[in-house]
Amino acid sequence: MKKRLVAVLMALSLGLSLAVTGCGQAASSSNVIKIGFIGPLTGDVKTFGQSTQNAFNLAIKEAGGKVGDYTIQTFSADDANDATQAVNVATQLITQDHVAAIVGSVTSKATLPIAQVANDNKVVLITPTATATNVTVDNGARKDYVFRACFIDPFQGQVAAQFATQNLKAKTAAIMYDQTNPYSKGLAGTFSDNFAKDGGKVLSDEAYSTTDTDFSAVLTTIAQLKPDILYLPDYYNKVSLIGKQARAKGIKATFMGGDGWDSSQLDFATMDGGYFTNHYSADDPRPEVQKWVADYKAAYGATPDALATLAYDATNLLLNAIRTAGSNDPTKIRDAMQATKDFPVVSGKITFDQNGNPIKAAVVLEIKGGKEVYAATVQP
Repeated sequence: MKKRLVAVLMALSLGLSLAVTGCGQAASSSNVIKIGFIGPLTGDVKTFGQSTQNAFNLAIKEAGGKVGDYTIQTFSADDANDATQAVNVATQLITQDHVAAIVGSVTSKATLPIAQVANDNKVVLITPTATATNVTVDNGARKDYVFRACFIDPFQGQVAAQFATQNLKAKTAAIMYDQTNPYSKGLAGTFSDNFAKDGGKVLSDEAYSTTDTDFSAVLTTIAQLKPDILYLPDYYNKVSLIGKQARAKGIKATFMGGDGWDSSQLDFATMDGGYFTNHYSADDPRPEVQKWVADYKAAYGATPDALATLAYDATNLLLNAIRTAGSNDPTKIRDAMQATKDFPVVSGKITFDQNGNPIKAAVVLEIKGGKEVYAATVQP
Protein backbone atom coordinates (compact mmCIF):
# COMPACT_ATOMS: atom_id res chain seq x y z
CA MET A 1 0.00 0.00 0.00
CA LYS A 2 2.86 2.35 0.85
CA LYS A 3 4.49 1.74 -2.54
CA ARG A 4 1.19 2.38 -4.30
CA LEU A 5 0.73 5.66 -2.43
CA VAL A 6 4.24 6.76 -3.41
CA ALA A 7 3.51 5.96 -7.07
CA VAL A 8 0.32 8.00 -7.04
CA LEU A 9 2.02 10.92 -5.33
CA MET A 10 4.79 10.83 -7.93
CA ALA A 11 2.18 10.94 -10.69
CA LEU A 12 0.50 13.95 -9.10
CA SER A 13 3.83 15.73 -8.74
CA LEU A 14 4.34 15.35 -12.49
CA GLY A 15 0.94 16.90 -13.17
CA LEU A 16 -0.44 13.58 -14.43
CA SER A 17 -3.94 12.25 -14.14
CA LEU A 18 -3.23 8.60 -13.37
CA ALA A 19 -5.93 6.22 -12.23
CA VAL A 20 -4.89 2.79 -11.06
CA THR A 21 -7.29 -0.13 -10.75
CA GLY A 22 -7.04 -3.83 -10.10
CA CYS A 23 -4.35 -3.43 -7.46
CA GLY A 24 -5.35 -6.17 -5.06
CA GLN A 25 -2.67 -8.24 -3.33
CA ALA A 26 -4.38 -11.65 -3.53
CA ALA A 27 -2.57 -12.97 -6.59
CA SER A 28 1.17 -13.58 -6.75
CA SER A 29 3.24 -11.97 -9.53
CA SER A 30 3.68 -15.35 -11.25
CA ASN A 31 -0.02 -15.65 -12.12
CA VAL A 32 -0.75 -11.98 -12.82
CA ILE A 33 -0.68 -10.18 -16.18
CA LYS A 34 -0.39 -6.41 -15.86
CA ILE A 35 -1.98 -4.37 -18.65
CA GLY A 36 -1.96 -0.58 -19.00
CA PHE A 37 -4.37 1.72 -20.80
CA ILE A 38 -3.35 5.18 -22.05
CA GLY A 39 -5.74 7.69 -23.61
CA PRO A 40 -6.75 11.39 -23.62
CA LEU A 41 -9.20 11.33 -20.71
CA THR A 42 -8.95 15.13 -20.52
CA GLY A 43 -7.99 17.80 -23.04
CA ASP A 44 -9.13 18.71 -26.53
CA VAL A 45 -10.23 15.21 -27.64
CA LYS A 46 -11.37 13.82 -24.30
CA THR A 47 -14.45 12.12 -25.82
CA PHE A 48 -12.03 9.84 -27.68
CA GLY A 49 -10.25 8.89 -24.48
CA GLN A 50 -13.44 8.32 -22.54
CA SER A 51 -15.01 6.04 -25.14
CA THR A 52 -11.82 4.01 -25.62
CA GLN A 53 -11.38 3.59 -21.87
CA ASN A 54 -15.00 2.42 -21.60
CA ALA A 55 -14.36 -0.20 -24.29
CA PHE A 56 -11.10 -1.34 -22.69
CA ASN A 57 -12.84 -1.80 -19.35
CA LEU A 58 -15.77 -3.63 -20.95
CA ALA A 59 -13.46 -6.10 -22.70
CA ILE A 60 -11.61 -6.83 -19.44
CA LYS A 61 -14.93 -7.23 -17.59
CA GLU A 62 -16.28 -9.62 -20.23
CA ALA A 63 -13.12 -11.69 -19.84
CA GLY A 64 -13.95 -12.04 -16.16
CA GLY A 65 -10.75 -10.28 -15.19
CA LYS A 66 -8.74 -13.30 -16.32
CA VAL A 67 -6.97 -14.50 -19.45
CA GLY A 68 -5.79 -18.10 -19.56
CA ASP A 69 -4.25 -18.89 -16.17
CA TYR A 70 -3.57 -15.23 -15.40
CA THR A 71 -5.45 -12.69 -13.32
CA ILE A 72 -5.56 -9.33 -15.11
CA GLN A 73 -4.35 -6.26 -13.24
CA THR A 74 -5.12 -2.98 -15.03
CA PHE A 75 -3.60 0.49 -14.83
CA SER A 76 -5.25 3.48 -16.55
CA ALA A 77 -3.48 6.73 -17.44
CA ASP A 78 -4.44 10.06 -18.99
CA ASP A 79 -2.16 11.60 -21.64
CA ALA A 80 -4.45 14.62 -22.30
CA ASN A 81 -3.44 14.32 -25.99
CA ASP A 82 -0.04 15.72 -25.08
CA ALA A 83 3.10 13.94 -26.29
CA THR A 84 5.19 14.82 -23.22
CA GLN A 85 2.55 13.67 -20.78
CA ALA A 86 2.07 10.50 -22.83
CA VAL A 87 5.77 9.65 -22.46
CA ASN A 88 5.62 10.37 -18.72
CA VAL A 89 2.67 8.06 -18.06
CA ALA A 90 3.99 5.34 -20.38
CA THR A 91 7.33 5.42 -18.57
CA GLN A 92 5.58 5.13 -15.23
CA LEU A 93 3.47 2.20 -16.38
CA ILE A 94 6.57 0.38 -17.64
CA THR A 95 9.18 1.20 -14.98
CA GLN A 96 7.03 1.47 -11.84
CA ASP A 97 3.92 -0.61 -12.51
CA HIS A 98 5.81 -3.16 -14.63
CA VAL A 99 3.09 -3.74 -17.20
CA ALA A 100 3.64 -6.41 -19.83
CA ALA A 101 1.46 -4.64 -22.39
CA ILE A 102 -0.28 -1.34 -23.10
CA VAL A 103 -3.47 -0.55 -25.01
CA GLY A 104 -3.09 3.02 -26.31
CA SER A 105 -2.85 5.72 -27.06
CA VAL A 106 -5.59 7.20 -29.25
CA THR A 107 -4.07 9.95 -31.39
CA SER A 108 -0.93 9.58 -33.51
CA LYS A 109 0.63 12.61 -31.79
CA ALA A 110 0.57 10.88 -28.41
CA THR A 111 1.15 7.34 -29.67
CA LEU A 112 4.28 7.98 -31.76
CA PRO A 113 6.55 8.76 -28.78
CA ILE A 114 5.15 6.08 -26.47
CA ALA A 115 5.46 3.46 -29.20
CA GLN A 116 9.19 4.09 -29.16
CA VAL A 117 9.28 3.93 -25.35
CA ALA A 118 7.39 0.63 -25.33
CA ASN A 119 9.53 -0.86 -28.08
CA ASP A 120 12.79 0.20 -26.42
CA ASN A 121 11.64 -1.47 -23.18
CA LYS A 122 10.30 -4.59 -24.95
CA VAL A 123 6.73 -4.03 -23.78
CA VAL A 124 3.89 -4.87 -26.17
CA LEU A 125 1.84 -1.87 -27.27
CA ILE A 126 -1.30 -2.03 -29.40
CA THR A 127 -2.92 1.26 -30.33
CA PRO A 128 -6.61 1.11 -31.17
CA THR A 129 -6.69 4.17 -33.39
CA ALA A 130 -3.34 5.86 -34.16
CA THR A 131 -3.23 5.74 -37.97
CA ALA A 132 0.11 7.46 -38.77
CA THR A 133 2.30 5.07 -40.76
CA ASN A 134 5.41 5.46 -38.59
CA VAL A 135 3.70 4.33 -35.38
CA THR A 136 4.85 0.76 -36.08
CA VAL A 137 7.95 1.52 -38.16
CA ASP A 138 10.87 3.94 -37.88
CA ASN A 139 12.56 4.88 -41.16
CA GLY A 140 11.47 1.55 -42.57
CA ALA A 141 12.59 -0.48 -39.54
CA ARG A 142 9.85 -2.45 -37.77
CA LYS A 143 9.10 -1.63 -34.12
CA ASP A 144 8.71 -5.28 -33.18
CA TYR A 145 6.58 -4.76 -30.06
CA VAL A 146 4.10 -2.27 -31.57
CA PHE A 147 0.79 -3.10 -33.27
CA ARG A 148 -2.48 -1.38 -34.13
CA ALA A 149 -6.14 -2.35 -34.57
CA CYS A 150 -6.92 0.34 -37.17
CA PHE A 151 -6.00 0.77 -40.82
CA ILE A 152 -3.27 3.30 -41.65
CA ASP A 153 -3.50 6.80 -43.12
CA PRO A 154 -2.42 5.91 -46.67
CA PHE A 155 -5.34 3.48 -47.00
CA GLN A 156 -7.79 5.95 -45.44
CA GLY A 157 -6.66 8.74 -47.79
CA GLN A 158 -6.91 6.39 -50.76
CA VAL A 159 -10.47 5.38 -49.80
CA ALA A 160 -11.56 9.03 -49.43
CA ALA A 161 -10.12 9.98 -52.83
CA GLN A 162 -11.68 6.96 -54.51
CA PHE A 163 -15.09 7.70 -53.00
CA ALA A 164 -14.85 11.38 -53.96
CA THR A 165 -14.06 10.69 -57.62
CA GLN A 166 -16.08 7.54 -58.20
CA ASN A 167 -19.12 7.91 -55.95
CA LEU A 168 -19.43 11.69 -55.74
CA LYS A 169 -18.05 12.31 -59.26
CA ALA A 170 -15.89 15.13 -57.88
CA LYS A 171 -13.48 16.83 -60.29
CA THR A 172 -11.83 19.38 -58.00
CA ALA A 173 -10.84 19.60 -54.34
CA ALA A 174 -9.34 21.94 -51.77
CA ILE A 175 -7.49 20.62 -48.73
CA MET A 176 -6.94 22.17 -45.30
CA TYR A 177 -4.81 20.37 -42.70
CA ASP A 178 -2.94 20.86 -39.42
CA GLN A 179 0.77 20.90 -40.28
CA THR A 180 1.69 20.17 -36.64
CA ASN A 181 -0.47 17.03 -36.43
CA PRO A 182 0.99 13.89 -38.08
CA TYR A 183 -2.49 12.39 -38.46
CA SER A 184 -3.89 15.42 -40.26
CA LYS A 185 -0.78 16.00 -42.37
CA GLY A 186 -0.55 12.33 -43.38
CA LEU A 187 -4.17 12.10 -44.49
CA ALA A 188 -3.90 15.33 -46.47
CA GLY A 189 -0.91 14.04 -48.38
CA THR A 190 -2.36 10.65 -49.25
CA PHE A 191 -5.72 12.14 -50.25
CA SER A 192 -4.02 14.69 -52.49
CA ASP A 193 -1.86 12.08 -54.23
CA ASN A 194 -4.72 9.64 -54.78
CA PHE A 195 -7.24 12.29 -55.84
CA ALA A 196 -4.84 13.34 -58.60
CA LYS A 197 -4.20 9.71 -59.61
CA ASP A 198 -7.95 9.17 -59.86
CA GLY A 199 -8.29 12.09 -62.29
CA GLY A 200 -9.16 14.90 -59.90
CA LYS A 201 -7.44 18.26 -59.53
CA VAL A 202 -6.38 19.77 -56.19
CA LEU A 203 -6.99 23.52 -56.46
CA SER A 204 -5.69 24.52 -53.03
CA ASP A 205 -3.59 22.80 -50.36
CA GLU A 206 -3.49 24.91 -47.19
CA ALA A 207 -1.73 24.26 -43.86
CA TYR A 208 -2.59 25.71 -40.46
CA SER A 209 -1.48 25.20 -36.84
CA THR A 210 -3.33 23.49 -34.00
CA THR A 211 -3.89 26.78 -32.18
CA ASP A 212 -5.38 28.61 -35.20
CA THR A 213 -9.05 29.58 -34.88
CA ASP A 214 -9.59 32.16 -37.65
CA PHE A 215 -9.47 30.74 -41.17
CA SER A 216 -11.03 33.70 -42.97
CA ALA A 217 -8.19 34.45 -45.38
CA VAL A 218 -7.75 30.85 -46.55
CA LEU A 219 -11.48 30.26 -46.84
CA THR A 220 -11.97 33.46 -48.87
CA THR A 221 -9.51 32.11 -51.43
CA ILE A 222 -11.14 28.66 -51.45
CA ALA A 223 -14.59 30.24 -51.91
CA GLN A 224 -13.37 31.90 -55.11
CA LEU A 225 -12.02 28.56 -56.43
CA LYS A 226 -15.37 26.79 -55.94
CA PRO A 227 -14.04 23.25 -55.38
CA ASP A 228 -16.34 20.24 -55.44
CA ILE A 229 -14.74 18.84 -52.26
CA LEU A 230 -13.26 20.51 -49.19
CA TYR A 231 -11.14 17.82 -47.52
CA LEU A 232 -10.72 18.40 -43.77
CA PRO A 233 -8.59 15.64 -42.20
CA ASP A 234 -8.64 16.72 -38.56
CA TYR A 235 -10.49 16.03 -35.31
CA TYR A 236 -14.16 16.81 -34.70
CA ASN A 237 -13.62 20.07 -32.80
CA LYS A 238 -11.44 21.65 -35.49
CA VAL A 239 -13.45 20.50 -38.51
CA SER A 240 -16.65 21.80 -36.90
CA LEU A 241 -15.02 25.21 -36.50
CA ILE A 242 -13.62 25.28 -40.05
CA GLY A 243 -16.87 23.96 -41.50
CA LYS A 244 -18.93 26.70 -39.87
CA GLN A 245 -16.59 29.42 -41.14
CA ALA A 246 -16.56 27.84 -44.61
CA ARG A 247 -20.34 27.90 -44.90
CA ALA A 248 -20.35 31.51 -43.68
CA LYS A 249 -18.03 32.32 -46.61
CA GLY A 250 -20.52 30.79 -49.03
CA ILE A 251 -18.49 27.66 -49.74
CA LYS A 252 -20.86 24.99 -51.05
CA ALA A 253 -18.29 22.19 -51.44
CA THR A 254 -19.02 18.77 -50.00
CA PHE A 255 -17.02 18.33 -46.82
CA MET A 256 -14.91 15.17 -46.48
CA GLY A 257 -12.59 13.92 -43.78
CA GLY A 258 -11.24 11.00 -41.76
CA ASP A 259 -12.11 9.02 -38.66
CA GLY A 260 -11.27 12.00 -36.44
CA TRP A 261 -14.77 13.26 -37.22
CA ASP A 262 -16.33 10.39 -35.28
CA SER A 263 -17.62 12.08 -32.13
CA SER A 264 -20.97 12.96 -30.61
CA GLN A 265 -19.58 16.51 -30.31
CA LEU A 266 -19.19 17.00 -34.06
CA ASP A 267 -21.33 19.93 -35.30
CA PHE A 268 -23.77 17.72 -37.20
CA ALA A 269 -25.84 20.63 -38.51
CA THR A 270 -22.81 22.36 -40.04
CA MET A 271 -21.26 19.17 -41.41
CA ASP A 272 -24.54 17.85 -42.86
CA GLY A 273 -24.02 16.26 -46.26
CA GLY A 274 -20.35 15.58 -45.54
CA TYR A 275 -18.59 12.20 -45.66
CA PHE A 276 -15.80 10.64 -43.65
CA THR A 277 -13.83 7.42 -43.72
CA ASN A 278 -14.21 5.19 -40.68
CA HIS A 279 -13.54 1.75 -39.26
CA TYR A 280 -17.04 0.43 -38.71
CA SER A 281 -20.70 1.36 -38.85
CA ALA A 282 -23.13 0.76 -36.01
CA ASP A 283 -25.69 0.03 -38.75
CA ASP A 284 -23.71 -3.01 -39.95
CA PRO A 285 -26.16 -5.95 -39.65
CA ARG A 286 -23.47 -8.52 -38.75
CA PRO A 287 -24.46 -10.24 -35.46
CA GLU A 288 -21.12 -9.48 -33.80
CA VAL A 289 -21.56 -5.77 -34.53
CA GLN A 290 -25.11 -5.64 -33.23
CA LYS A 291 -24.19 -7.55 -30.07
CA TRP A 292 -21.31 -5.14 -29.45
CA VAL A 293 -23.55 -2.11 -29.93
CA ALA A 294 -26.19 -3.55 -27.58
CA ASP A 295 -23.62 -4.48 -24.91
CA TYR A 296 -21.94 -1.06 -25.01
CA LYS A 297 -25.31 0.72 -24.85
CA ALA A 298 -26.32 -1.40 -21.86
CA ALA A 299 -23.09 -0.53 -20.06
CA TYR A 300 -22.72 3.16 -20.96
CA GLY A 301 -26.04 4.37 -22.36
CA ALA A 302 -24.65 5.40 -25.75
CA THR A 303 -23.87 3.99 -29.18
CA PRO A 304 -20.15 3.13 -29.39
CA ASP A 305 -18.15 5.26 -31.79
CA ALA A 306 -15.45 3.74 -34.00
CA LEU A 307 -12.76 4.60 -31.45
CA ALA A 308 -14.54 2.61 -28.73
CA THR A 309 -14.99 -0.26 -31.17
CA LEU A 310 -11.31 -0.30 -32.07
CA ALA A 311 -10.29 -0.14 -28.40
CA TYR A 312 -12.52 -3.15 -27.73
CA ASP A 313 -10.97 -4.94 -30.70
CA ALA A 314 -7.42 -4.00 -29.63
CA THR A 315 -7.98 -5.26 -26.09
CA ASN A 316 -9.41 -8.55 -27.33
CA LEU A 317 -6.52 -8.95 -29.80
CA LEU A 318 -4.12 -8.50 -26.90
CA LEU A 319 -6.01 -10.95 -24.65
CA ASN A 320 -6.01 -13.50 -27.47
CA ALA A 321 -2.23 -13.12 -27.86
CA ILE A 322 -1.71 -13.60 -24.11
CA ARG A 323 -3.97 -16.66 -24.13
CA THR A 324 -2.19 -18.09 -27.16
CA ALA A 325 1.26 -17.42 -25.70
CA GLY A 326 0.24 -18.93 -22.36
CA SER A 327 2.62 -16.48 -20.76
CA ASN A 328 2.97 -13.02 -19.23
CA ASP A 329 6.34 -12.62 -20.95
CA PRO A 330 6.05 -9.62 -23.34
CA THR A 331 8.32 -11.25 -25.92
CA LYS A 332 6.15 -14.37 -26.11
CA ILE A 333 3.02 -12.19 -26.26
CA ARG A 334 4.64 -10.18 -29.08
CA ASP A 335 5.33 -13.35 -31.05
CA ALA A 336 1.74 -14.57 -30.60
CA MET A 337 0.36 -11.19 -31.63
CA GLN A 338 2.42 -11.09 -34.81
CA ALA A 339 1.20 -14.58 -35.73
CA THR A 340 -2.48 -13.57 -35.39
CA LYS A 341 -4.47 -14.66 -38.42
CA ASP A 342 -8.17 -14.19 -39.18
CA PHE A 343 -9.01 -13.41 -35.56
CA PRO A 344 -12.67 -12.26 -35.45
CA VAL A 345 -13.32 -8.84 -33.90
CA VAL A 346 -16.13 -6.31 -34.29
CA SER A 347 -14.43 -4.43 -37.15
CA GLY A 348 -13.70 -7.64 -39.10
CA LYS A 349 -11.27 -10.56 -39.16
CA ILE A 350 -7.75 -9.45 -38.29
CA THR A 351 -4.49 -10.69 -39.74
CA PHE A 352 -1.38 -8.62 -39.04
CA ASP A 353 0.99 -7.76 -41.87
CA GLN A 354 4.77 -7.63 -41.45
CA ASN A 355 4.54 -4.11 -39.98
CA GLY A 356 1.97 -4.89 -37.30
CA ASN A 357 -0.89 -3.35 -39.28
CA PRO A 358 -4.22 -5.14 -39.75
CA ILE A 359 -5.46 -6.03 -43.21
CA LYS A 360 -9.09 -4.86 -43.16
CA ALA A 361 -11.78 -2.90 -44.99
CA ALA A 362 -12.87 0.71 -44.44
CA VAL A 363 -16.34 2.23 -44.45
CA VAL A 364 -17.53 5.65 -45.57
CA LEU A 365 -20.20 7.37 -43.49
CA GLU A 366 -22.39 10.35 -44.38
CA ILE A 367 -23.52 13.05 -41.97
CA LYS A 368 -27.23 13.17 -42.61
CA GLY A 369 -30.16 14.36 -40.52
CA GLY A 370 -28.10 14.80 -37.38
CA LYS A 371 -26.50 11.37 -37.42
CA GLU A 372 -23.95 9.15 -39.17
CA VAL A 373 -25.37 7.05 -42.01
CA TYR A 374 -23.58 4.17 -43.71
CA ALA A 375 -22.61 5.01 -47.31
CA ALA A 376 -20.13 2.38 -48.58
CA THR A 377 -17.55 -0.28 -47.72
CA VAL A 378 -14.16 -0.26 -49.47
CA GLN A 379 -11.91 -3.34 -49.39
CA PRO A 380 -8.09 -3.10 -49.26
